[in-house]
Amino acid sequence: MTDNPKKTDAEWREQLTPEQYRVTREKGTEPAFTGEYNDFKEQGTFICLCCGKELFDSDAKYDSGSGWPSFSTPVDERNIDKTADTSLGMVRTEVTCRECSAHLGHVFDDGAQPAELRYCINSAALRFKPKKNPR
Repeated sequence: MTDNPKKTDAEWREQLTPEQYRVTREKGTEPAFTGEYNDFKEQGTFICLCCGKELFDSDAKYDSGSGWPSFSTPVDERNIDKTADTSLGMVRTEVTCRECSAHLGHVFDDGAQPAELRYCINSAALRFKPKKNPR
């Protein structure tokens, strides 16, 4: 279940830290090698910080050396949107949460097998939901 993503700018500012707001609502990027999940190795699911939509499984996470959490595939392609981003004088593909339009990062075609994609995602756009241990 996701939180209500239909919020005003003031509500987003109240919910998020200034860095989280800058990344998710203003399409910012956190500095390389500074994000909480860059070297993170626990098992579970990475969800959208803003709405709770499941985005990436830890099994798809790998160390690309880029300085940001990298994933080979999303949990479900229907949970994300991809659009052309021509900012910074280059062509990239922006990745956003389909539920709440939060900016997550970018996807590149230089990634790990078998998909050969690198979803380069800002830690500031994610929360981690640990895998529950069966008893």
